[in-house]
Amino acid sequence: MVEVHYTPRERMVRAYRGEWSDVIPVAPEFWYYIPARVLGVDMVTFEREVPLWRGLQETFKRYGTEGWGITWPERPNPAVESQTTLRRVEEGRYLERTLWKTRYGTLTMAKLYDVAEPSWIVERPIKDLARDWNAWLEIAFPPIELHDFTQANQALRAVGEDYLLEVMVGEMFFDFIAGPLGLEKGIFALLKHKERYQKLQQRYIEYMVEETRAICENTSTAPLFISCSWSCASLIGPRLWREWDKPVVAAIVQEAHRHQRLVHIHYHGKCMENLADLVETGVDCICPFERPPGGDVTDLGLVRRILAGRVTMNGNVHTVETLIRGTPNDVAREVQEIVESFRGEPRLIVGTGDQVGGDTPEENIYAMIEAVRGVSIEEQKQAEEDGR
Repeated sequence: MVEVHYTPRERMVRAYRGEWSDVIPVAPEFWYYIPARVLGVDMVTFEREVPLWRGLQETFKRYGTEGWGITWPERPNPAVESQTTLRRVEEGRYLERTLWKTRYGTLTMAKLYDVAEPSWIVERPIKDLARDWNAWLEIAFPPIELHDFTQANQALRAVGEDYLLEVMVGEMFFDFIAGPLGLEKGIFALLKHKERYQKLQQRYIEYMVEETRAICENTSTAPLFISCSWSCASLIGPRLWREWDKPVVAAIVQEAHRHQRLVHIHYHGKCMENLADLVETGVDCICPFERPPGGDVTDLGLVRRILAGRVTMNGNVHTVETLIRGTPNDVAREVQEIVESFRGEPRLIVGTGDQVGGDTPEENIYAMIEAVRGVSIEEQKQAEEDGR
């Protein structure tokens, strides 16, 4: 019998499709901390000078794992004039200010960079919703026909089979409206101006469908990615997510599937009350299935039953209690729990419950990888046959 070996990218795609590979994919979410460490640069240099896809490529190669990352098209907007400045505010910290001039007014935003931590926003663009609404809308909907896919396609070619590079469509609806306001102001605005946001939601759905179509027509074969910041049950509750975000996700997935593209969604924090909803949208892969206290995944058997062989699970290794504070044996036990819970199920990627932290010991990262690599794929396939 001839042994078949797949590339890291192929293993991820096959898992998204519910097909076995030569091994179970192991995909720690290396995002900022570990790639910066691998490249030997501080966080400011990494975020501002290193393309994310390239940092991930070096990191996945270093550890010999599968994995995923994102790229996106450039989105020029001729109706908006923008200007960005960066200045040092204290040792190891830099403030980036962005100014946008539109026909309806000027908006400003500020982001703080730290050499040891990923950047964060300290000033959001919308200060007064009534005054800034039209200016923000002009910024938020750049003409799709002007999107430039040159750099995204270059990244896809450069990554090749090293890992699964996906194209980001955008964010869910609540993230879209709350991003320029902040979480609390976003919730209050949504509740106070419901009719206005219902109309905007329909416009956003139409825009996301067009965006999805443009990505599918201008890139080749890459799965699509939907991001998550605050659009999750932990922060807005399952009811609001179901009302405002689920229709957007379903519309993106429907259009992507029409073009034979796979869709991966990131859904932070607690997910169990919305997991059936996520399955109903038709997404192909969900991550990261966080354990408490950040998430609510305590019963992997229940997760498997809800996914029902229709959606791939990616994640679940606890990034703090297990990877940072645990021992290699703790890591191996947690991996074994995940693998046993999904025994005989090809729709499995053993990943992490969000980003691998900078304090994670090397031996624990390798323990996770080795534990997954030690699983017999033939036994997994046989378990699938026995279960039929």
